[in-house]
Amino acid sequence: MTEYVLTEEQKAFLPTEEEIVQFEQKGYYVSRPGALPDDLIERAIAGAHRFYAGDRDAKLPVETGFSNWTPAEGDHVPRNNEFVSLQKKELMDVAKYPLIGAIGARLLRIKSLRLLDDQLICKPPMVGSPSDTITGWHADGAYWATCSSDSLITAWAPFHDVPIERSPLVVMEGSHRWSGLEHTRFFNNKNLGEIEERFRSQGCEVKVVPLVMKRGQFSFHHRWTVHASFPNISSQPRLSFAMHLQDGDNRYRPAFRPDGREIHIADEMMCRKQPNGDPDFTDPAAFPLLWSEGY
Repeated sequence: MTEYVLTEEQKAFLPTEEEIVQFEQKGYYVSRPGALPDDLIERAIAGAHRFYAGDRDAKLPVETGFSNWTPAEGDHVPRNNEFVSLQKKELMDVAKYPLIGAIGARLLRIKSLRLLDDQLICKPPMVGSPSDTITGWHADGAYWATCSSDSLITAWAPFHDVPIERSPLVVMEGSHRWSGLEHTRFFNNKNLGEIEERFRSQGCEVKVVPLVMKRGQFSFHHRWTVHASFPNISSQPRLSFAMHLQDGDNRYRPAFRPDGREIHIADEMMCRKQPNGDPDFTDPAAFPLLWSEGY
């Protein structure tokens, strides 16, 4: 396995042991300012605009089954496109920036991380109701039922400053330690307060923390950290890139709904099959290695 190396400048952004412990307690972490280089961000922004204009560097093996905004939907709705790094080099360059994988691996105390999925998200300035650009409370792990590992983590990189009015990510601090989150899929529920009260009624101590960030910072949250995003009530769009990362031990496992129907996720359609027919979550073409300490 290839060993990845950080520069001395990049090493300065690694989390301390105290910060790792805080992540384990709180379920989220925000990098120091300047962790993501400005030239990488500029290329990513340019690549995102070319992607929205229809330019692709590669074609996905399937075209349906995942979020994929098209111009036909209009410019006044949030854009959510998945697996963009597999289609646009500039976004893959962000995902493969070694500091992202290195920080994620250290927060989880593991040796390697691969890409699992990604989302390029653009939220327009508010038009109409503020709730139009809200992302509802959810836990990413609830959408990854066929992943065997709990050592999954999401990195979120805004491509500009994200003050409170420009739709920051918000988390429920410590929620990754709650039980019974397997069905926390309220992504499209705009009533954030309703879901917060539901958790409180179940005895959860709900502490909502907005992750206000500067350009060049990125955040991480655990597979089971409940999170959402506030509305974009600014005068500018909010462009960001979410990278869902899997540890080296993650494998496909069958999963079923309460009624017995089998669960499948779009990632299963992106990769090669194992000899027994199961999706191969180690397929480097679909899930490239982002970080390894060479074990």
